[in-house]
Amino acid sequence: MFRWGILSTAKIGREHVIPAICAADNCVLSTIASRDEGAAWALADRFGAPHAFGSYDALLDSDKIDGVYIPLPTSMHVEWAEKAARAGKHVLCEKPIALKACEIDRLISARDETGVLISEAFMVTYHPQWHKVRDLIADDAIGKLRQVDAAFTYFNKDADNMRNRPELGGGVIPDIAVYPTVTTRFATGAEPQRISASVDFDPEFGTDRYASVRADYGAFEQSFYVSTQMAHRQTIAFHGDDGFIEVTAPWNSNLYEGDEVRLHDRSHSRMEVFRYSGVDQYRLEVETFATAIETGDRSPIFSLEDSVRNQKAIDAIYRAGEDGGWVDV
Repeated sequence: MFRWGILSTAKIGREHVIPAICAADNCVLSTIASRDEGAAWALADRFGAPHAFGSYDALLDSDKIDGVYIPLPTSMHVEWAEKAARAGKHVLCEKPIALKACEIDRLISARDETGVLISEAFMVTYHPQWHKVRDLIADDAIGKLRQVDAAFTYFNKDADNMRNRPELGGGVIPDIAVYPTVTTRFATGAEPQRISASVDFDPEFGTDRYASVRADYGAFEQSFYVSTQMAHRQTIAFHGDDGFIEVTAPWNSNLYEGDEVRLHDRSHSRMEVFRYSGVDQYRLEVETFATAIETGDRSPIFSLEDSVRNQKAIDAIYRAGEDGGWVDV
């Protein structure tokens, strides 16, 4: 059983990843760490973890864990992922793992020098619906892919929320523009070559709250918009000359409706539906991570090299928003 330690009592850990660890076949929740030891023990007691610490360093010094999950604010990801690796702990770190692609080089060096596994927590890449989309595109089920359209939005104007605090790495682009980007890259095996974008910043918070993006992948184009101040919506479609694919719950699995991949033919005369009821993509993520440690086969894991490629696209969105034209990724 892979023994997990959790750095902080953040919401995504409480609501998604810790329950997934507790449900996993090959994982056990061992330790919670918080700067507030009382909060650490409260969360540990809630989920049955036998240990808790009042500092992150104490957790990294512990022999009670094999690896850590890091849901800290984005601005702290690189620092604590590197510290954990240098302490000999495997690392699953929330996205985005860094705020600039060049910052990930530190983590690649730490990984290579210590031999630990460090991975960005893109849970979507472990969901079977995205493997189905990838297989359908590879098998020419929609013919030649021409266009990918997507939207990801929610509404959050809480001034204390890290997504609205620039000093913590807040903003819509690092928070959710990563998802249409990473899933398009995952499903197609292609990389964006250039990007254009318009970006709007909140005058009160100073964070980007809306972005409209075009990404040129060479053989096809992607367009998507993301926002932290619009009504909740998630959608993505892959449109080819022989048909198109829709994913009904592309990123927050099972949140809005059941997880389905819908394959339409060219004339709308036939639709094939692939359903994935009850899939917990977070459980699949932690189980796959633990299995990779046990077997030594890291090929199913989202790699740091893949993180660099994804973050380069995110970096380009900001540059394109400033320049007002196309920029190379």
